[in-house]
Amino acid sequence: MCTIIRKIMIATDGSENSMNAIDCGIGLAKANAADVKAVYVIPSGNTPVMLGDIWLKALDDKLKEEGLKATEYVVAVGKSHGVHVEPLVISAKTPRDGIIDFARENNIDLIVMGTLGRTGFSRVLLGSVAESVVRYSKKRVLVVP
Repeated sequence: MCTIIRKIMIATDGSENSMNAIDCGIGLAKANAADVKAVYVIPSGNTPVMLGDIWLKALDDKLKEEGLKATEYVVAVGKSHGVHVEPLVISAKTPRDGIIDFARENNIDLIVMGTLGRTGFSRVLLGSVAESVVRYSKKRVLVVP
C-alpha cells in the first residue's frame, strides 16, 4: 500500500554526505506538495562527565551552532525550489533515537537521510545512523548515498 507523502523529515548532520539526501528530499517535497522538517540531532547521552560545566556549555553551544548551520542550508535549498522548510535542532540520547522519536511524535510520512557522517573503523564499532534508523523506525525511510 502506498501512502501519500505529506510530511517529510530531512535528517541532516551538515556533512557532504547529506547533500544528495537534501536535494532528493526537497525534490520529493515539491512533487508531493509536502511539508518539510529539517532536523539536526544533538546527542546528549555521550558527553564525558569529566568535562566541567564551562566545557559542556561550550560544546553544547558549538553543536547548536553546527545544527543551525546544517538546517539553514536545507531551508536555503528548499527556498530555491519553492519549498518551505522548518529548521529544528533537537537533543536526544542518540541521533537514531532523536530521528525515530521525532518522526513518530510528528506523524512524519517519510524520513530522508544520507549515509550520515561516520565512516571507517568508528562505523564498524558504532554502526551507521542510517542503518540503525532503517532497522528500528516504524516510518518509511529513504537513504540516499
